[in-house]
Amino acid sequence: MAKSKDVRVIVILECTGCARNDINKELSGISRYITQKNRHNTPGRLELRKFCRYCHKHTIHGEIKK
Repeated sequence: MAKSKDVRVIVILECTGCARNDINKELSGISRYITQKNRHNTPGRLELRKFCRYCHKHTIHGEIKK
């Protein structure tokens, strides 16, 4: 049985509350996490509460495009 396409995909989560988001998206100081999601169970954008080391608190990290 061959799979037609990968069900699990790699996604990047970025801090939505970080003040550094407004400066430059390519800046290395933005809090980002890499994780996987199941495309069939979660077809929409993923949002998780993660710790931001620049805000020094738990904030919502949302999925961004690669």
